[in-house]
Amino acid sequence: MFDVVAANFDPITCRAQFPIFANHPDLVYLDNAATTQKPRMVLDAERYYYEHQNANVHRGAHRLAVAATDAFEEARATIANFINAQSADEIIFTRGTTEAINLIANTYGQNLQAGDEIIVSTLEHHANIVPWQMLAQRSGAQIRQLHLTAAGEVDLNQLEELLLNNKAKLLAISHASNAIGSIQNIKKICDLSHKYYCHVLVDGAQAIAHLQVDVQDLDCDFYVFSAHKAYGPTGIGAAFIRAAILEDLPPWQGGGEMIDRVSFSGTTYAPAPQRLEAGTPAISQAVGFAAAVNWLSQQDRSAIWAYESALHQQLEHGLRQIEQVNIHGQAKSKVSLSSMTFNGAHHYDVAQFLDERGIAVRTGHHCAQPLIHQLGLTGTLRVSLALYNTTDDVQRFLSALSETLEILR
Repeated sequence: MFDVVAANFDPITCRAQFPIFANHPDLVYLDNAATTQKPRMVLDAERYYYEHQNANVHRGAHRLAVAATDAFEEARATIANFINAQSADEIIFTRGTTEAINLIANTYGQNLQAGDEIIVSTLEHHANIVPWQMLAQRSGAQIRQLHLTAAGEVDLNQLEELLLNNKAKLLAISHASNAIGSIQNIKKICDLSHKYYCHVLVDGAQAIAHLQVDVQDLDCDFYVFSAHKAYGPTGIGAAFIRAAILEDLPPWQGGGEMIDRVSFSGTTYAPAPQRLEAGTPAISQAVGFAAAVNWLSQQDRSAIWAYESALHQQLEHGLRQIEQVNIHGQAKSKVSLSSMTFNGAHHYDVAQFLDERGIAVRTGHHCAQPLIHQLGLTGTLRVSLALYNTTDDVQRFLSALSETLEILR
């Protein structure tokens, strides 16, 4: 019934580039929203760096230090080009999405004061809620909750109501939900927010591997994401910060590299991005990060989107044929992710049975407790697809799920 084929994209050839599947030939890996597997090109890039270029950056005059610095800064330029930032200087390397949001809360957030408002959507995972609550406690600003429609999309009418008083200084919104997959119309949200002089931070952790992101076209002020959810290494991510905002941001961590001059009478700071990157950075991870986005850029992204969408349709069609399954999140546009519960069976028990059959899925509240509670749930079982998944993966999952639910009935 489903023609899961996309011109210019061969999932079998793609899958062969991921060594983990050779080491686990029976693995059905459907937990890609948590972290993706890594192609050989990324693994080789990090190995090459350590074997040929390893040194600290921005410090030494010797040739290895120069090579390491060049590799690190080339990685920054690669990430900037990947999301169409105007300049590499608009990219701050962080440990991941969570640290990127905390960086912005602790720098841009210093401008906020009592009476200001921060709008946060119900969709957000905890990393895009808690830092703003901590900022509100420090500054006296107020958190305003942006609710969802029944389909799981943010309510744009309520957003405009929240913006009308001109008190909102920041809107924190995910590009795609990690719990129910909803994709938000970020360009429309940015246009509306800027009309009321409200800056927009976009959490792109779940979007960056699936969507072609253009921060200039979206017109967002901040865009944050992690490498490991887009086929890159763990321990590194990026914060895009619009240049006009970036130049006025104060440092948030003190240490080496972020300074201009230090004396006991006072310290002056380096320009951004170094001002916001204290200490030795994650150099090999940055190289691997760049290798991952280069690898993604070499693929036909439109063909991948078509393939993943067709695979997702196969998954949700199959789920709808199983009487005990409830699918949560019915947005018009979703990334290839489905969240579900079961009549007569607990999602955790189902996941344990699936694991015994070599099928890796995620269960729980997905670090999005406000959303899960709004849905009236304690948790769900989440299946998240990536470009190396196949129709056979989906069919094995559906068959195993049916058998499991029959056992647990």
